[in-house]
Amino acid sequence: MRRHGGFDVVCLADRRGERAREAAERLKIPHHEQAAGVDELSVRDDVQAITCGTAPFAHERVIRSALEAGKHVLTEKPFTMTVQEGEELVALAQERGLVLAIVHNFQFAPSVRRLRRWLDSGKIGRVRAVWATQLSNPARRLPTWFDELPGGLFYDESPHLIYTARALAGADLEPVSVTVHPSTRGLQNTPAQVDAQMRAGEVPVSIQMNFEAPVSEWHVAVMGERGLGVVDLFRDIAVFTPNDGDHRAPEVIRTSASASWHHWLGYLRSGPGHVLGRLRYGNDEVFKRFHAGILTGKPPDGISGQDALAVLRVQHWILEARGRILI
Repeated sequence: MRRHGGFDVVCLADRRGERAREAAERLKIPHHEQAAGVDELSVRDDVQAITCGTAPFAHERVIRSALEAGKHVLTEKPFTMTVQEGEELVALAQERGLVLAIVHNFQFAPSVRRLRRWLDSGKIGRVRAVWATQLSNPARRLPTWFDELPGGLFYDESPHLIYTARALAGADLEPVSVTVHPSTRGLQNTPAQVDAQMRAGEVPVSIQMNFEAPVSEWHVAVMGERGLGVVDLFRDIAVFTPNDGDHRAPEVIRTSASASWHHWLGYLRSGPGHVLGRLRYGNDEVFKRFHAGILTGKPPDGISGQDALAVLRVQHWILEARGRILI
């Protein structure tokens, strides 16, 4: 928000007052409060917008209190705990004429934008399929509450793959089939693996997430007639591999050279920021669109309440359709 320049951060609030104080001091925010909703804030009359970065269980409470107080809202994913909650909040925002937006940021990362330029220019050709894959190492830093969610860590992290695949496929995702493999580590809600097959128009879309992997990797691939475009979301790198024809030695060498070149070129662009922790992963564009939406009164494209609902519905379809084929 400070980099954008169009926001004046007035207050940082948390249901635990000490945490609010520590964060406000660290970030040099002038005011902090202990509060579980906007209705509890003493400065509520001094603000126009709220950002919600709480644990998912508290999203509905914070968002609803903000909208009822006449504030625009930008919330973290996952949107809400149920589809009904999400629908009610979107309707409330429309009724009050307020902007309700969600942090679906990776679709605006430089690597994904590069892949979209390849799509727009015809470099990849007619899209034949979209694949999104996540490998998650359970040893990495995770929120303490993740396994309390419906679907556990799946519920917290799947929005990133769903909205990115949806954006690249260019249409809403329709269900086909789901397979959920239960945890082998004794977790109550987080599965070992989720395999979801969908379609966007005529384009097949596959999302696979494994939560018991030895490494953490997030990749999204677009397969076209002319080539393959792959995005490494963590490293913010886009790689292009041309169609390898009949797969003889010269074509294999050509695709290997192209993939290697794009990988290292991408790391030259993003590597320093990755090492220094300065990659924005598209968050700058999220706040830019949120700001513009408040000024114009128009829902911000790609991160509106309707976009949040579209992703939320896919999440709950996956949770409810385990093992069923829905062709």
